[in-house]
Order: sequence, then C-alpha cells, then structure tokens
Amino acid sequence: MRKKIGVVLSGCGVRDGSEIHEAVLALLAIDRNNGEAICMAPNEDYPETNHLTMQETGGKRNALVEAARIARGNIRDIKEVKAAELDALVFPGGYGAAKNLCNFAEKGAAATIQPDVARLLKEVAAAKKPILAICIAPA
Repeated sequence: MRKKIGVVLSGCGVRDGSEIHEAVLALLAIDRNNGEAICMAPNEDYPETNHLTMQETGGKRNALVEAARIARGNIRDIKEVKAAELDALVFPGGYGAAKNLCNFAEKGAAATIQPDVARLLKEVAAAKKPILAICIAPA
C-alpha cells in the first residue's frame, strides 16, 4: 500500500510562496519512494512579490491557485485535509512558509500559525505521524 504524504504548499515562488526546487524535489522523493503526494495549500490571498526585483508589487495572489502551478492542478484546500488521510506531512521552504502559513516573517517569536495549518499540524502530531519541515518552514 502506497504511503500518502501531505505536502503543504504556500504559493509558488521563493519570495512569496513555496520554494520551487524544494517543493519539486520533495514531490520527486515521494514519487521515487512509491508514495502518493497529497498537495494542499490555504485558499487565501497574500501579497505578491516581483521575483525579478524581489519587491512587493502591491498586488495579491492566492496561495491555493499559485501552489496549483507546482502541483499541476492536483491540489486541495488544506481545510479539507484530515490527518487520518495521511501517513506523514512535508512543508517545503520558501518565504511563503513564513508569510502565508504563519506570520513569522512579520512577528518573529510572537508568530501565530494560519488556523487550518495549525489544526492539521496538531492532528498529525497527535497521531504521532512524521512531520518534515525544509529550510525556513520550521519557523
């Protein structure tokens, strides 16, 4: 039976979403180990960054819509995902992990976690299933 590994994405792009290399390599590792990736992201807007200038544009992007670029459309709203469906949970890095999945980028140690992300993390931890956080994602 294939293990189902949740992959929590925060958008698409290192400065305002998931770091694409980390996300794709996590997906590749899951596939190469005969796992099934269950990609998910919050269905919320966040400030857009121009990845050429690394400056915020004043525009907005939606984390779920942008993360669908990485997941090739095979993605779910994190609100719909339960720990019982998963065998493990992976958080690729990228500044979106610190901006869109929580507010660590703004608040530091006083940060709070996006409510749906917090719920799933608590469920997975309570079930004693593995949680992997890459690069800045442990924040």
